[in-house]
Amino acid sequence: MKPEYPAAIGPLNVTAESRTPPDASIEAFVAGLPKVELHLHLIGSATPDSLVRLARRHPDGGVPTDLDALARWLRFTDFAQFGAAYGKISRLVTGGDDLLALIGGLAEALAASAVRYAEVTVTPLTHLRNGLRPDELADALGLGRARAARDCDVELGWIFDVSGDLGPPAAADTLRWVLGHQPPGTVGFGLGGPERDVPRAAFKDAFEQAVAAGLHSVPHAGETEGPHSVWSALRELKAERIGHGISSVTDPLLLEHLAAGGVALEVCPTSNARTGAATIENHPLPALLRAGVRVSLATDNPGLFNTSLNNEYLLCHHALRLSRAQLVTLARTGAEAAFCSSAQRRRILDEINAFAHENEASVNADRPDQHGSTGSSLPAVSSSRSTSTARNWPAE
Repeated sequence: MKPEYPAAIGPLNVTAESRTPPDASIEAFVAGLPKVELHLHLIGSATPDSLVRLARRHPDGGVPTDLDALARWLRFTDFAQFGAAYGKISRLVTGGDDLLALIGGLAEALAASAVRYAEVTVTPLTHLRNGLRPDELADALGLGRARAARDCDVELGWIFDVSGDLGPPAAADTLRWVLGHQPPGTVGFGLGGPERDVPRAAFKDAFEQAVAAGLHSVPHAGETEGPHSVWSALRELKAERIGHGISSVTDPLLLEHLAAGGVALEVCPTSNARTGAATIENHPLPALLRAGVRVSLATDNPGLFNTSLNNEYLLCHHALRLSRAQLVTLARTGAEAAFCSSAQRRRILDEINAFAHENEASVNADRPDQHGSTGSSLPAVSSSRSTSTARNWPAE
């Protein structure tokens, strides 16, 4: 059952009257803010133009070969419909050149959103079952990563995941490939795909082996299922970050646990709206911030959802009424929660702090309390929570 987010938890109902008034300067502010992206699927980054090209090369793949028809096909009504489309798109990628084209397009899009570092999720088993040789897959990822750094000044890390509906044996096969090849930039092991009827605990053995091998644990949880899924990811899979995790907002004890442990949630508002996991009008992100939970903003599948990381930041400002200071904290959290080197993290944080200092006047003028938050100044949004508000959040 999809979690409900009752009015008592406080997510903002966005109406024409409650939206932040248009502000031309916010576009420039967001465009210049250095960022990190932590929840991003390589297949889902494919733009409509690149999808049409792939579909025309594989006309029997079930993906429309016309842009207008593709746009209609990409209008998802729920997660199941999205998952079916995603599977068909994945099957269009049958060679290393296809992967290189996707990585190149992704790197350009990331650079356009001032992203300095991104952790990209790849599902190896999908590509191997589509005919890529194990070495071919690893080589394409390594070459694509090198080109992204050279041509776009974007550093990529890889999170290799398994789709939960394929079961624990697929997780074992995935981990075997990861440990046998480990392309440059390998940082984590993930669990994606549907949550319903796919208990996180079923993948405990694979995650234990992955963590023992030095990989970070980054499963999806709490996207379309309730907070029990997040608890399981934390307890059984030893999750260091949670992909989505938005249903955590319905469990005050979980909110306390996440805030106290500094576990970051990778929150993707447009994705949630497109898959039916949540609406923008009642999105949990502001309530998560008020509870002191660390949040990194992300796009999930930007090509399929027609968004970008810049767009997500603008959405948070205009629709969720976050201040410029809160946007800076989202960017900082992304850098702090990343699995990059400590030197790279320091460089990115220094760049974010320098940008905030250069724009200090606009940041200070745009106070959080003007946008429906706790009223504290922004880097405090991630470290202080309103317990009086949290008491009104019913447990599932």
